Amino acid sequence: MTESFTAAEASDAAQVTCGERRAAALAAALSALVERIDAACAAAGRTPGSVRLLPVTKFFPASDIEILYHLGLREFGESREQEAAGKVAQLGHLSQIRWEFIGRLQRNKAKSVARWADGVYSVDSDRLVNALDAGARAALDDGSRTTPLRVLLQVSLDEDPSRGGARDAALRALADQVAASESLQLAGLMAIPPLDVDPDAAFEQLARIHAALTTVHPDAKELSAGMSSDLEAAIRHGSTCVRVGTALMGARPITSA
Repeated sequence: MTESFTAAEASDAAQVTCGERRAAALAAALSALVERIDAACAAAGRTPGSVRLLPVTKFFPASDIEILYHLGLREFGESREQEAAGKVAQLGHLSQIRWEFIGRLQRNKAKSVARWADGVYSVDSDRLVNALDAGARAALDDGSRTTPLRVLLQVSLDEDPSRGGARDAALRALADQVAASESLQLAGLMAIPPLDVDPDAAFEQLARIHAALTTVHPDAKELSAGMSSDLEAAIRHGSTCVRVGTALMGARPITSA
């Protein structure tokens, strides 16, 4: 009995130590990342703190999200519906937490996502708009949500259908469709720059597209662009929200999925 109890105590102590190390690592990474974002804002002549940080937490455990919540973060980006839904249920005790779906979304998952997501960042087709509209309307009707679902249209900067995103020419119609819905709110645009293109050129193109959109839909003010490797360039060209995974969370855990 004594040996068994001692082994259990040692296991608990090891878990506590591991948790403390992870909390310290996340705190240090967050501090460095906030400094980096503020420095990019200052270099671009923008007010420090004017760009939101959206942690990309896919593949990382709910315990990491809870650590970041207690460090002051409230919004978290997920891109796999089943994984995200589990975290939403597990972290329901965090009353101010907000979830953003940032990956490519299949229409058959739209109803589920519309029940728990504050916003969806990857909308690029009229069929997906229709699916989210129906899902959000059902969630509003049954009380699962109390506000319209925020939508960011994904812009294709290279017209590669495998990477997602709508072409510039199609954005106006999609924006009009979202704006006409009582269950959806047109929040703005997002994009991922092509791998073989200078980020400054890509984000400059995105900024022009966004400026044109806001002349017609002035409330679509959000511009989500920039990740760990290119957030400075995105901030130079007006990004209001950077989506950061590796620079905050570290390398992704090995996963079989």
